[in-house]
Amino acid sequence: MNPTQLSLDAAAEAAAMISIDELPLPYLEIDMRGIITRANRAALAIYPPEQGELVGQLAFSLLAGRDRKLSLQSFTAMLQSGGEEPSAVIRYLYDQSRRYSAYQLYRSVMRDAAGKPSGMRIVCVNVAETTQALEETRRRNLWLESVLHSLPEALIVTDATGVITDVNPAAEELLGWKAAELVGKVIEEGLQWRSLASSVKSRTTFLTELTSECNGFSTLVDHDGREIVVRVWSSPILDKQTGSIAGIVLVLYKPGNAFTVPR
Repeated sequence: MNPTQLSLDAAAEAAAMISIDELPLPYLEIDMRGIITRANRAALAIYPPEQGELVGQLAFSLLAGRDRKLSLQSFTAMLQSGGEEPSAVIRYLYDQSRRYSAYQLYRSVMRDAAGKPSGMRIVCVNVAETTQALEETRRRNLWLESVLHSLPEALIVTDATGVITDVNPAAEELLGWKAAELVGKVIEEGLQWRSLASSVKSRTTFLTELTSECNGFSTLVDHDGREIVVRVWSSPILDKQTGSIAGIVLVLYKPGNAFTVPR
């Protein structure tokens, strides 16, 4: 969009409105007071008819209650300051679903012939399904993290490149390192192996851990520089959808611990 709104004669303005009306995405124009002055067909289609006429409504009345006041204040301050071009934002709008749905709002300042702000154009993109999917993923990740952190065994998780992505409290206690000190490091660097030998007496590396289960004794150096002997069980993490290897999980425990290594 051209950031400057030039004067149009009636014919040119009518032609522009026809083009806007054919947009598949909801389009709105609001004046300096925040009143909707123009709406295309797509915008009218998502607006519940029992709410009356869309044009003439205060645009911020469409927002979820907690967003109304802050959004109006932000809009007013932005236009009064000269109308710096705003970035896209996500807002929850009341639509034909009779609930508040997430929309990405792409905004552009309208200007008069003198270049002063006269309002704002808004194109709305429904991102409710994407937002819900991301929220569900976030909840699932938090739940899995809670499970991981509640286990009494020391667990360390890496991604497919060998970078540590999670360390539970039991591993922090065993090694003396805080999770924040290990996460983001390559596993061989973060764990400081003195020796790492599997049950078949062959030296174990991250690559072999990715391709097969490993079960053996290892000597590690803890945070204070002391050598500790631990039993290590590791196994690849497989992506259920693709079957590809997404990382590894390692269980560390001292010999004599009652933990039974999975077979």
